[in-house]
Amino acid sequence: MTRPRISTRISAISESATLAVDAKAKAMKAAGRPVIGFGAGEPDFATPDYIVEAAVEACRNPRFHKYTPAGGLPELKQAIADKTLRDSGYQVDAAQVLVTNGGKQAVYEAFATLLDPGDEVLVVAPYWTTYPEAIKLAGGVQVDVVTDETTGYLASVEQLEAARTDRTKVLLFVSPSNPTGAVYSPEQVTQIGRWAAEHDLWVVTDEIYEHLTYGDATFASIATVAPELGDKVVILNGVAKTYAMTGWRVGWMIGPKDVVKAATNLQSHATSNVSNVAQIAALAAVGGDLSAVARMREAFDRRRQTMVRMLNEIPGVFCPEPKGAFYAYPSVKELLGKDFGGRRPATSAELAELVLEEAEVAVVPGEAFGTPGYFRLSYALGDDDLVEGVGRIVKFLGQAR
Repeated sequence: MTRPRISTRISAISESATLAVDAKAKAMKAAGRPVIGFGAGEPDFATPDYIVEAAVEACRNPRFHKYTPAGGLPELKQAIADKTLRDSGYQVDAAQVLVTNGGKQAVYEAFATLLDPGDEVLVVAPYWTTYPEAIKLAGGVQVDVVTDETTGYLASVEQLEAARTDRTKVLLFVSPSNPTGAVYSPEQVTQIGRWAAEHDLWVVTDEIYEHLTYGDATFASIATVAPELGDKVVILNGVAKTYAMTGWRVGWMIGPKDVVKAATNLQSHATSNVSNVAQIAALAAVGGDLSAVARMREAFDRRRQTMVRMLNEIPGVFCPEPKGAFYAYPSVKELLGKDFGGRRPATSAELAELVLEEAEVAVVPGEAFGTPGYFRLSYALGDDDLVEGVGRIVKFLGQAR
């Protein structure tokens, strides 16, 4: 009997679709093609200088040349607790904080700590590509609550209740949302939190885009506006988006002490401490003011408006106005099956491939986020590239017959 070379558990993991699209775009660009990529969710700004300087100084400090506590530097854990109170009005102490290798590790460790095989997690679709894989690795069962452009990609309490079963243990709540940019109002967040508390559910809430909201949209932490949840809330966050620190790989998980202690035990065997230099950079970030993110948000807002306006000029495309994060999620369903120079893409994945080949623009198809028939475009890139790239999309999709 020949045993499989790769375990069934790991074989079932899908490659990150967003990173795959970004890698293909970069490869084409390296080969000399003028590809513009809207795939990766990565600010085009450099990390602020004061954060970089803190890291440089950390490199010179012998303390940071050695192992440090697996759960994070004590001073960083306290700073994250202080920042959470400042920004969310939610009070925790340092023992409730676990510093992780980026937000993705926080996502995985949260589900690995909370779920037993067969436990169900309610996930609002469209969803970020990493959530399903983390839930699956933890033995959980994902139950989709599908939304669309008619509601601005917002799920109602009634939809959540219809999806709940006796096996439901966790609600995954994300606002602002990747991939849609949807932002729930404080009133909606409160209603959903109270519903979860009524049914004794855990809430895992991803708040990494908390500082990126636009217009009249405001961020509200479910932990703060629904105190009925008590200690059955786990908050996921990190420095990547707010401070343009995607490559520094520092995230965190906040939760009740027993959950954080268990997740810390897991991390102690998986990776041990996050790079000390990156932790000191994160300390400078969370302990500083928010002036850098204010400048980035202003640029993102301008780009957001430009992208949505241009996309909505394409016949057959409808793009709701995103209220947060830095993504637009237009529907392209009406274009499927149309003729593009002799080719008739039947899915948004096929259409995205055609856009890449013919218009030399990389977008991520909705299949990656659990809702076929859509594209995700990041507007976290320079203004000129954005206008050029969306202009190519307008020209190419406009020829549909």
